[in-house]
Amino acid sequence: MATKTAGTHATTSLTALPFLPGYNSGMAIADVATINNLIKSQFSNAHGQAGGAYCTPEGVLYMPDQQGMIKLNPGDYVAVDSTTGWPIVISKYAIASGPWTHS
Repeated sequence: MATKTAGTHATTSLTALPFLPGYNSGMAIADVATINNLIKSQFSNAHGQAGGAYCTPEGVLYMPDQQGMIKLNPGDYVAVDSTTGWPIVISKYAIASGPWTHS
């Protein structure tokens, strides 16, 4: 099997938020809530909200559908696919030097 390529159809199709540790980091509670509300379960017919998907002070992304958790480093981005609601982690190194566009 060979590797495949993947990407987005448009550079603005993902809603994202950089992780900055601590309560006074500059991450607005409303922005964290937006990310949490966008993350969806893949097993529900209605793609119901997964809940508890992003923890601001601890920097842990709890994946939907009991698929574990990911420890975020400062500067890592959590993006959400607008069609399926699936979270995507982009490391701070990839976001700085990869083919990613962010505001």
